[in-house]
Amino acid sequence: MTTADAIVLAGGRATRMGGVDKPGIVVGGRSMLEAAVAATAACPRTVVVGPHRPDLPAEIRQVQEVPAGAGPVAAIAAGLAALGPGSAADPVVTLAADMPFLTGTAVGELIDHLDRSGADAVFAADETGRPQYLVGVWRRNVLVDAVAALPSLVNQPMKALVPARTALLPLSGVADCDTADDVRRARARTAPLSLDEARNMLRRKLSRLPVRKAAVRSARGAALARPLTAADALPRFDVSAMDGYAVSGDGPWQVRHDIGFAGGERPAGLLAGEAVRIATGAHVPDGATAVVRDEFVRVQATTLKRLPDTPIRDDRRRRGEDWETGDVVAPAGTVVSAALISVAASAEVGTALVRGPVRARIVMTGDEIRSDGPLHPGQTRDSIGPVLPELLARCGITVVDRVHLRDTATGFDEVLTAGGDCDLLVVVGATGGGAADQLRDALDRAGARTLVHRLRLRPGGSSVVAELASGTALLGLPGNPFAAVATLLTLAPAVVAGLTEAAESRPIVGPLRNAATVADSATRITTARAVPEGGWIADAGVRTNHLAGLLDRDGLVIVPPGAADGDPVEFLPLPS
Repeated sequence: MTTADAIVLAGGRATRMGGVDKPGIVVGGRSMLEAAVAATAACPRTVVVGPHRPDLPAEIRQVQEVPAGAGPVAAIAAGLAALGPGSAADPVVTLAADMPFLTGTAVGELIDHLDRSGADAVFAADETGRPQYLVGVWRRNVLVDAVAALPSLVNQPMKALVPARTALLPLSGVADCDTADDVRRARARTAPLSLDEARNMLRRKLSRLPVRKAAVRSARGAALARPLTAADALPRFDVSAMDGYAVSGDGPWQVRHDIGFAGGERPAGLLAGEAVRIATGAHVPDGATAVVRDEFVRVQATTLKRLPDTPIRDDRRRRGEDWETGDVVAPAGTVVSAALISVAASAEVGTALVRGPVRARIVMTGDEIRSDGPLHPGQTRDSIGPVLPELLARCGITVVDRVHLRDTATGFDEVLTAGGDCDLLVVVGATGGGAADQLRDALDRAGARTLVHRLRLRPGGSSVVAELASGTALLGLPGNPFAAVATLLTLAPAVVAGLTEAAESRPIVGPLRNAATVADSATRITTARAVPEGGWIADAGVRTNHLAGLLDRDGLVIVPPGAADGDPVEFLPLPS
């Protein structure tokens, strides 16, 4: 197959969708720009024209048309300039980044058809037969000449470039997404994401929280944005690791009457053959050649002797033995935990650059849900709202407030608009496809970037994760209490990692003794208890409309499809 360079048009804002970043819209687990770049993977050189995108691979050349937003013809001209001169016969692929189902196979077919047809350009035709002039392959000299012939490049239609000798090639997967309805239909065609795909998507694609300087002891749950380096050595000076004697020479030694205490005055320097009583943590005097612990020596009058058959050991901790000034004591991405707060104190570090902790607003939905007071006909008690703050805290999320939203067509609009004063909205309910489930439509109206639209997961398949224009993330949980808890514990850590760039935590994995009994055609989350021989036994069935299934259980297990007895599974411990 003839090879071709590629120009991908990723100019950005879609006026018919409220000005959202159209190439960044996620369909089927990847953005439409990622789909376009993947379709040109076989091209030796690819240029992306549009706003700079730091997450693109380094080998992709990025340029901006001038002026920005000047239309596809100006973008193609910028792409040609970035590619530089080439053979007149070399083909050039031009693609718009608004086709989520475009494939490399389709691009290859266009290139082959250019060779066979003898045309100057070949364009794709969609399922209706409509030409897609932004999915084409050109002979380079024809495209260069067409661009040069125009008096102006700004806001020119693509038809201004189309040559007389063209060919159309019917292809599937070239329908573009120009409206919110197009995006909705495209997402409906895509398979739900697997749990691993969703977690990876959230870690990679959520926008990071801004870096801030914070007191380490008050930043619990945040993640280090830069490595934490020691401001002082540890130990700061040579100290005794045991209660015993600081000695000079091989012994026996004459014991002085002074004593060295931790935090006290440093004993005077030792002369050869001298010893001084010393406590754990005390500053070792000058002249000491070792510290000998109490159980290895015997004192007779003022003479100290080493007991026979005891090991020759120096029980000193030397200055800088743990770390020196400037050493990295915790890498970037480390979560600020009790251990890190303690390490920072030991390293004389009071402040650090961090992201987070994540601040969340809980949004409970549904006219039928009542938190307080007597229940009216058709109402049910809110049994998940009171425990959500504790569950979120377990995932490193701080709850700032909680609101209850009525079932109205526009009820979400105000909540989403006001979401900029927190880092995360945790919405319970309204994620399904029922008459009262308005969240997805509201996200479209708000111009949100949906990262996870559905999951191959039971329960929790209707979960949704999105990012609002303000940068606030949204985690939409199913309304059933057990499904909400299971999905929260499964996805929230990945949301936190995406927002704070925290290092990925190691999963707890062990054998599920009855995996074959509970495995399904999709990944399943269910309750489990630990067994003495190691691993867990899972419950075959759990009622999702309450949390009674969590009683007397140690945690949840994530059971992959087709799991066999004894297969390793991920375990999510429950808060006590």
